Amino acid sequence: MADRPRTAPRPQGGRDHDHRAPDSCPVCGDRLAVTRLGCGSCGTELAGIFQQCEFCALGDTEIELLRVFLASRGNLREVERFLGVSYPTARQRYADLLRKLGLAGEPEPTGLTREQVLAEVASGALTPDEAAKLLADLP
Repeated sequence: MADRPRTAPRPQGGRDHDHRAPDSCPVCGDRLAVTRLGCGSCGTELAGIFQQCEFCALGDTEIELLRVFLASRGNLREVERFLGVSYPTARQRYADLLRKLGLAGEPEPTGLTREQVLAEVASGALTPDEAAKLLADLP
């Protein structure tokens, strides 16, 4: 993959905002509903209950993973190289992304042994949290 995926252009007329809307209530933790939309250019506002974007709840690192995955046409080896992580880490991050989007089926076996997972942690290719998830899936 030669180039890093480019960001989408910002809408014209609006102000640049780098803030994401929260997806859960800070009081009870339930999912928030989008109830108001506004035009930054003319001030028009729409009120109602709107369906929320399923990708809007993703964090910056998850969005970057998704962009790299799409730009590489689903090639996890390219994702691995671009992100500078091991293949098992790239697979685990992708599986976590699918889970967050509600697209995960049965957990895929990693094909790694306990010793291999621990070696990946020792080399810095896996974080302890990623390793814990992989070890939990081992028989």
